[in-house]
Amino acid sequence: MTGSQARRTLLPQGRARGLGKGRSKGLSSGFSSGFLKGLARATTLAACAAFVAGCGVVPGATGGSGGGPVTVMTWAPEKTAATNEPGMPAMAKAYARWINANGGINGRELKVLTCNDRNETVAAAKCARRAAAQDVVAVVGSYSQHGRAFLAPLESAGIPYIGGYGVTDDEFASALSYPVNGGQAALMAGLGQQLSQACGPIALVRPDSIAGDQLPLLLDSGLRSGGHGRSADQLAAEDATEYGGHAREALRRATAEPATEGCVVPALGDRTFTFMDSFRRDRADYPEVRTGTVIGSVDQTVIDATGGASGPYEGSYVTGWYPVEADERWDRMKAVIREHAFDDNRIDPADPGVQTTWIAYTVLRAALEGIGEGEVTSQAIRHVLDNGLQVDTGGLTPPLRWRFEDLIASAGFPRLINPEVTFQIVREGQLVAARRGFVDVEKTLIEAGD
Repeated sequence: MTGSQARRTLLPQGRARGLGKGRSKGLSSGFSSGFLKGLARATTLAACAAFVAGCGVVPGATGGSGGGPVTVMTWAPEKTAATNEPGMPAMAKAYARWINANGGINGRELKVLTCNDRNETVAAAKCARRAAAQDVVAVVGSYSQHGRAFLAPLESAGIPYIGGYGVTDDEFASALSYPVNGGQAALMAGLGQQLSQACGPIALVRPDSIAGDQLPLLLDSGLRSGGHGRSADQLAAEDATEYGGHAREALRRATAEPATEGCVVPALGDRTFTFMDSFRRDRADYPEVRTGTVIGSVDQTVIDATGGASGPYEGSYVTGWYPVEADERWDRMKAVIREHAFDDNRIDPADPGVQTTWIAYTVLRAALEGIGEGEVTSQAIRHVLDNGLQVDTGGLTPPLRWRFEDLIASAGFPRLINPEVTFQIVREGQLVAARRGFVDVEKTLIEAGD
């Protein structure tokens, strides 16, 4: 099974950001207990990192002391009834084979351990405890919906969490987390901004869950930034086996204003594919309706599997974190997959999980090169990342850096450094860029609570 067969709910350098901008307004309290609480947590954890003895945090595992191997871990859910991301640990293994075939990093072998978090709180915590027990120096390029469960053990062991998928708010609150994208928040805010100029009435179909409750707030924030009204919020069960009624209702709402092109936004994670199957059957009566979604709910593989240019995604507006999969900036990753994945069909280069793992390991490599010949510990990696290391990802993201002034002043997201997204569209069955470059949605995120 490829990563694109199971989809998720989605949910620079040189710029002074965060509190230095004089802005303190952020996302609504529905996302967290507020900016002050998030900042307090981040500040406390930062203090713990600096004064490990006083906070009970161990100085850091030594998974790469001397010239020995550097041991890291990547985890993701596999073979579950819900979200699966088998391509992420598979990509991590392929990356390690590539690095080791070329002499390692500073002469050190990269050793990757993997763990299945099974989409369960207990299993996610076990993965984190295993990472601590096996002296890994970082958890890299991973996916889990159970941030609170795995971050506490990692924080206790002083292990950095580099490049999580961004599916939980907790990943943007812990001082030991180093996110490489803006998570679900940036995607939904960006989608709203993209649709504000393209659509009339907009119907959002989203899970009836706590995580789903964030989506209309973020989407509507983006819509407001473009002078658009609010979306019609439509709740649906996460585990439904068909969405015929929901599809018909969404189409009705999207056509509430005659002579306008309405849009339906399915944000149901794994079940988006199921929704689109129902949507396809009813859409024939509503040719003027288009869809809008985020990368993770759809990618090129899904578009191909649903009929390409004749399928339900033709003409869809899509917001992503990174350039489209056909962009030449992914060529090196694709070459590594071809040469070192050994035909592992779990790895889909169009899967944003696989792409995130690649970028996260790019950050790890830069950090290890920054340490040089010194002892590689989790504390040493944090020190390099916290003290101004700028990571060039080859244009797949803006340059990444985790200084205090690089953080944005968004309540509940004190560790978010990359609020930039890409606007894409499906034309003739191909996912292509709708505009050049990245779109910064920082202001939209900060004003989401207005």
